[in-house]
Parts: sequence; structure tokens; C-alpha cells
Amino acid sequence: MISTITRKICVITSTRADYGLLRNLLTALQHKTTISTQLLVTGTHLSKKHGYTVEEIRQDGFEIQAEVPIALEATSPLSTAQAAASALSEIANALHQLKPDIVVLLGDRYEIASAAYAALYLQIPIAHLHGGERSEGVIDEALRHSITKTAYWHFCASEEYRQRIIQLGEAPQRVFNVGALGLDSIKRLKLWDKQKLEDSLALSLQGPVFVVTYHPVSTSEQSTRTEINALCDALCAYPEATIIVTGVNADTGANIVRVAFENLQSQLTTQRFLMVESLGQTRYLSLLAHADIVIGNSSSGIIEAPFMKVPTVNIGDRQRGRLKGRSQIDCQGRSDDISNAISKALSSDFLRTAFDTPPPLGDGTSAPKIAEILEKTPLSKDCLTKSFYDIPFQDRYSEGSL
Repeated sequence: MISTITRKICVITSTRADYGLLRNLLTALQHKTTISTQLLVTGTHLSKKHGYTVEEIRQDGFEIQAEVPIALEATSPLSTAQAAASALSEIANALHQLKPDIVVLLGDRYEIASAAYAALYLQIPIAHLHGGERSEGVIDEALRHSITKTAYWHFCASEEYRQRIIQLGEAPQRVFNVGALGLDSIKRLKLWDKQKLEDSLALSLQGPVFVVTYHPVSTSEQSTRTEINALCDALCAYPEATIIVTGVNADTGANIVRVAFENLQSQLTTQRFLMVESLGQTRYLSLLAHADIVIGNSSSGIIEAPFMKVPTVNIGDRQRGRLKGRSQIDCQGRSDDISNAISKALSSDFLRTAFDTPPPLGDGTSAPKIAEILEKTPLSKDCLTKSFYDIPFQDRYSEGSL
């Protein structure tokens, strides 16, 4: 018997980072004969400056139903707000044409928040991935929780995150702890060996290999300038290292980061330093497999690196509040602190115990779990009129706490 399509599910991706997480979910959804999968591509995917990564999506064989270019030169809080407003309008137009039954969103970026509000206004139920997390040093913290309140289904990476979503008033039966999506790719992709990776990068991976990803601190350009300069100073203290810097995201302060890395490149030998706007998922994860440390403030250092047994030097407050494994070293955005953290991450004493406990964010089987729930979950008007779930009074306050 041939199954008939019972629902259209639209997945929205806006950056190379979220596409890397969503890729396995897209595949899992496409294997469901009762689901018609739609893919809406926006954000930096459509920017030449940021690598035009929409081509990577096409090369992976996914059909794109809508491309929504938006303004990305977010050089100030005002321009970011204006870009978010433009994104809401343009994504709303695209969703109105596609008419999906469910919209799938991941994370906390401003264009994803705009997509959430567009779907909300169009009365399209939302499934949100990676909610309940904390990153208190950036505006993403508020955006993530606001997206949670627009969504009906929630797929989170840990039980702690699940409880936080429930604390925000979401009914427990709609909140699923499925683990971190990024781990699925590590288990399923065939990663490149060192020789193939070196040939692709045109770079010899000698000495300690540092994978560096630093994104702006969106709440303060001055903090961004201070931290990126300190990071570059610290990296100069390791002339024997091979340093691969991945592209910065399209947030306020991105140009500050890009210029600082370009200046660093001019100071270091080109045989040991490489800047790449987008590595692509397979090449990036293959690089992690051959890396000695992940350095910066990206969530990749929190999610993928521990799973691949690579230590992380996490700088500043961008990831403050997230669950962390023992392989992560937090440091302030000062050159001495960063340099000391790098030295610690390379030490045999640290490496001996860093991976004694399993990573806290799942086992790499998230995508099929999410696809199964999205295939079978009932669709009704209740998806648009959810009630606020009140935690029982006795669970909120212990006796005598008032």
C-alpha cells in the first residue's frame, strides 16, 4: 500500500551552523512517506560574503522550495532590528505561499525569531529545536526563550533543558528530550582521513591543531573588540601551532572580528594559518577529529567537541549557562587567561581526566526521534491555542521560602 501525504513540514535554515544540525533531520523527514518536506533557506546561506552556503545544501541533494534573501549588514543594534523586521515580512510571504502544516525552527538567531513570529501570525504550528538552553552573555538568550513561547512542540538536548522549557509554561507532554542534533552527524558521516583533509585545505596539520571560531558579543561591541584582540594576542604565543579560523556569523561586530583575524594572518606564517569562511559539515567535523583544541565561543565547542573527545577553550560569556562537560575550560577574554587555558588544554594531566564522564547532550540518535514524533503528532486547533502550564505550587516553593 502506498502511503499518502498527510502533512507538509517546512524546515527553515539561516546559517551554515544550523544547517549542519538540521541536515540529518531533513533526511529523516524525507524518509517518511506521509510527510512532504519543504526547505526554506535564508540568512547567510544566500550571502556571497559568508560563503554562499546555499550551494552546499544543493550539493547535498536537498530541493529548496523557497529562498528568502534578507539584509545582513548588521553593523549596529538599529540595523539588526531593521534586518529582523525585514526578515519577518519576507519569511511571512514565503510561508504564505508554501502553506505548511508545521514549521521547524532551530536555535536563537534573530532571523529565526522573525520566522517564529511570521509563523505565529500565519497560524502555523511551530516545532522548536534546542530550546531551554542558556547563553546569558548575548541577546540570543532572550530570543531563544521567546521562540519557545511561540512553539507548540519542543525538542531539547537534555533533561535540564526540558525542565526549563516546562518552567516557561510549556506542557510536559509536548517537551521531548532527544539529545543534541549535532551529534547525529558525527555518528553517521564518513569523516575524512588526515591526508584528504590536508589536501582539501592545502595546509599541513603539524604541531598542535587549533580550530578557532569566535562570534561577536552582540550586547557590546567594545567587549567584542577586547576579546578578539586578546584571543589574537594569545594565539601569537603558539607559533608552532596550526590555526584554522572558521567564518564569523552575521551579527553586530562581525567586521571587528574579521579584521582582527586578517591582521593576525598577516603576522603569522601562511603555512600554519588559514581562514575559511565555510568548511562545510563533513570537512568541519573531519577537522575536529584531527584537532587538539577548539578555541572561541561557539556552541560547537560545547556540543560536538566533547563528543569527539576534543578539549574546548571557551572564551567569555557567550555560552554562559549551557551544560558543560569536564573537557571544557572556561576563561575570561584576556590574553593571559586564554593562553593559560590553551596550555592547560594541551597538558597531559588535563587530558587524562577530561573525558572520564560521557558528554551530557545525548548519544547521536536525535533526528529519527524527532521525525517520528512530527509524523505522528496530532494536528488540531489546539496546536494554535495552547494553555500555559502552571507548575504545581508545592513544586515551586519549599515550605517557609516566602
